[in-house]
Amino acid sequence: MTTMDQLREKKAFLFDLDGTLVDSMWMWKAIDIEYLGRFGLACPEDLQKVIEGMSFTETAVYFKERFGLDRPVEAIKQDWVEMSLEKYKNEVPLKEGARRFLSWAKDRGIRMGIATSNGRDMVDAVLDSLDISGYFDQVTTACEVAAGKPAPDIYLKVAEDLGVRPEDCAVFEDVPAGIQAGKAAGMTVVAVDDEFSAHMAEEKNRLADCHIHSFLDLFGTGDQFDDKGEPS
Repeated sequence: MTTMDQLREKKAFLFDLDGTLVDSMWMWKAIDIEYLGRFGLACPEDLQKVIEGMSFTETAVYFKERFGLDRPVEAIKQDWVEMSLEKYKNEVPLKEGARRFLSWAKDRGIRMGIATSNGRDMVDAVLDSLDISGYFDQVTTACEVAAGKPAPDIYLKVAEDLGVRPEDCAVFEDVPAGIQAGKAAGMTVVAVDDEFSAHMAEEKNRLADCHIHSFLDLFGTGDQFDDKGEPS
């Protein structure tokens, strides 16, 4: 059975956002470097792996505690919002083939939701900028649940809000913590390639049920697309 055949049997598709639907992970590494630089600190090599899957609030708490930042958690979060909004609005593109796949699913009545570790302001900014809000029946951030990924909380909440059983959901994720969250929720998980997590490809593919290089892989080789992933 092909990946597409497996997906046709599902009633809901649940997506991580950064690195999965949109090409934005480059931005967050740059923001981490710039932000810590404001305090005269270097960005540790292990930082992105350590905070992988944490909610926006959990990440801010981690920064405050690890780096001894003399700023309230809410102020740290607001700093990041201000640093990222313009980039989300103007510099972050959809991943290749994503719009085509979202349209395919929408046309077939498949329910769709976003389960992201990001903050609501940034999520709204990028969804509006890329004009994809209308595809999703539910958008949930990890700040709305008890624990961020790799805990299954966020995926279970999105499935519940959509009125779909976990076993009838497919999850799309780009990093191991997210893949583990989807599997722990009892869902089929598709690993999505991303340049930022390329060094974790072996781990991702081992944890997931299947993997794709891009959403175009789900349509075979017969379709022709332009550089935005749209049918030409």
